[in-house]
Amino acid sequence: MSFDHSKLRWNGWGLAAHKDAVAADEAVWNWLAERLGMPSLLATPARPLEEIALPVPRLSEQDRAALTAIVGAERILEDDYARAYHARGKSYHDLLHLRAGDLSCAPDAVVCPRGGEEVGAILRFADAQGIAVVPYGGGSSVVGGVTAEKGPLRAVISLDLSGLDRLIDIDPVSQTATLEAGISGPALEKALAAKGMTLGHYPQSFEFSTLGGWISHRGAGQASSRYGRAEDWLVSVKLATPRGLLATEDFPASAAGPRLTDLVVGAEGQFGIVTEATVRVHPVPAVRDYRGFLFHDFAGGAAAIREAVQAELPVAMLRLSDAGETGFYRTFSGLGKRKGLKDWIEGRVLSMRGFDANMAAMIVGLEGDAGTVAYARQHVEAIAKRLGAMPLGTGAGKRWLAGRFHGPYLRDPLLERGVGVDTLETATSWSKLDGLYAAVKTALETSIADTAPRPGARGIVMCHISHSYRDGASLYFTHIFPRTLDGEITQWQAIKKAAGDAVAANGGTISHHHGVGEDHLPWIAAEKGALGVEVLRAIKDTLDPKGILNPGKLIPR
Repeated sequence: MSFDHSKLRWNGWGLAAHKDAVAADEAVWNWLAERLGMPSLLATPARPLEEIALPVPRLSEQDRAALTAIVGAERILEDDYARAYHARGKSYHDLLHLRAGDLSCAPDAVVCPRGGEEVGAILRFADAQGIAVVPYGGGSSVVGGVTAEKGPLRAVISLDLSGLDRLIDIDPVSQTATLEAGISGPALEKALAAKGMTLGHYPQSFEFSTLGGWISHRGAGQASSRYGRAEDWLVSVKLATPRGLLATEDFPASAAGPRLTDLVVGAEGQFGIVTEATVRVHPVPAVRDYRGFLFHDFAGGAAAIREAVQAELPVAMLRLSDAGETGFYRTFSGLGKRKGLKDWIEGRVLSMRGFDANMAAMIVGLEGDAGTVAYARQHVEAIAKRLGAMPLGTGAGKRWLAGRFHGPYLRDPLLERGVGVDTLETATSWSKLDGLYAAVKTALETSIADTAPRPGARGIVMCHISHSYRDGASLYFTHIFPRTLDGEITQWQAIKKAAGDAVAANGGTISHHHGVGEDHLPWIAAEKGALGVEVLRAIKDTLDPKGILNPGKLIPR
């Protein structure tokens, strides 16, 4: 299996044994308290599992016997840890519930199939018995996408797909591979690398997310400019539904009507459960070149990205941090370290070159053969130089690569000290990007101040461009704020509503790659339109007429 859940945190991110140095550094907490306008940051530990009473399971002995006949008794988990681990995903909203000990939505059981036939049999049983089924891969959803919601049904099981973790076939001539959907990011890349290939899909959740999750939430990896988003690299799927198996077309292209595979990408398990997928793969790149540039401001960096992608330069990644994010991480990385001559010289050089608090850092990633990488680097450097950027060399790129999956681990020590941290992402056209950026930033800053636990408290709002296209780009916001401990769910709802409304009012999509889940559901009807939602419901009614699949997500009731 791709995951050993016993080694992972049921109410936090990643490996339970992981220790973050930030937690023990009081310099960090003193600085952060000052930035947030708080006199201090108090300890707010999570409730331990042994103190929490879980709901009584609602499955009957007949239900258990039927499931045992399908998967075997050892693959039906009803212990407290398994149920708690599969109760929710990893959104800030999820973690507030989990850390407070609210496990009211824990599944009645966790069922672990070993192949597509078992998944199909489970769905037929659940459909006949009126039991909700929530597909669960790595559980890394940050939008409430795997909450064990039973809706109007009598019980709910979490369908843990991590046992579907095989590389089934690889076609080196066509450069495609077929894999089971529960395979994790590291296991997938290891299996492909043994054949000299890569999918190149590296989301921040890479270590703890799965192929099926990437497809179901329309994911975008950090190097999507080179390897594409889920809809670009996905060829076909096998989809288990309550009505039977739907196997979509695997042609490289076809004009024989709408492509059924497109119904699956981003469907969040509403229409069926992906058990197997064929994907486009690439030879492992001969050269990986990641390097940094410093722009005078965010607008200059955005202009460089737009010029590069519209010139169709073969880049893998163009990641631009705004002034807030650039300054935050520059200061954060230096906390607790003695300032020396090198730091003084660096400050003087930046000042002499006209860089101030508005500066914006960019990481450029290039992957491919030596000639392609050299060509792209030459042209990106020329654009950056023309726009007044200062090259930072490959050291900045190597540091980013070394820590690119580390960010989510920082949430747990922040939550332990009464600090909230949440993210949201959106996308819009280049012509609307500046307005959307300003509107969402203002909405976050204002709503955080309005819901703060004391007068004068404030938040830290940061943003970066992480994915870019000829016609537009994504914006990824991170906001850190002091929690209102006697009303933190209400506080989150107010901040989320303000930001979501700002996105919708200023031409942005409610999600670029995280998905809809529960958290973005209030905005989906306006984005899709009444007729669009009706079309989604019609597909749902055809493939899942009793509504057993992942209730309460994506499609408004």
